[in-house]
Amino acid sequence: MASDRNWALELSAVDALYGDSHVLHQVSVGLAPGRLLALLGRNGAGKTTCLNAICGLLAPRRGGIMLFGAPIARLAPERISRLGVALVPQGRRIFPSLTVRENLVVARQIRPAAESRWDLARVFEAFPRLGERQRQPAGSLSGGEQQMLAIGRALMSNPRVLLLDEPSEGLAPLIVAEVRDTVARLKSEGLSILLVEQNLKLALGLADDVAILNTGRIVFTGPAESVRGNDALITQHLGVA
Repeated sequence: MASDRNWALELSAVDALYGDSHVLHQVSVGLAPGRLLALLGRNGAGKTTCLNAICGLLAPRRGGIMLFGAPIARLAPERISRLGVALVPQGRRIFPSLTVRENLVVARQIRPAAESRWDLARVFEAFPRLGERQRQPAGSLSGGEQQMLAIGRALMSNPRVLLLDEPSEGLAPLIVAEVRDTVARLKSEGLSILLVEQNLKLALGLADDVAILNTGRIVFTGPAESVRGNDALITQHLGVA
């Protein structure tokens, strides 16, 4: 992908492998500042691998990854986090034996005043149930509350780019609606968001832009409105009508 515009996050010709298994093939895609990019694809298409490469959990074999114009490929995960990338992982991965409050505090990062906007008070304002349960072990929370905690924990790092990996997975419809509203609010506040999501209705309802992965290759990029109602495209690459 030619860097002819300013991207919040850009992958350029990224190849990634797990051992001898070649998962990502020349992946090029960009997330514009203040927008939400939905990265879609069937199970096993390479979506989570993309997120792992961005976060430094998997070093790309080839290609570049840029965060607001600065290269981050192959940096250590903690360095990438300090530069402003936060991941809400699939399966939440909270610390069950720590309290809600401790889960949040452990992720806190202080940035320059112009960037530092999230602290405990603001997370509890955004997620009142977390405030009510802040002294409880995180493992005692419901699935929906744990997802809110995972999002709150990521926000405590005051990210410049937020990565969300299947945030609606396993949640009841009412909780999915809460997650949707939370993500929509974050987008409205100007946060740059990369969303991986199997719930197509949820993803397309939130997305400004869409990229589709098929067997580790980008097969479509474009505005979300060009995907909504495009049954042929959806069926061909996502396997749903």
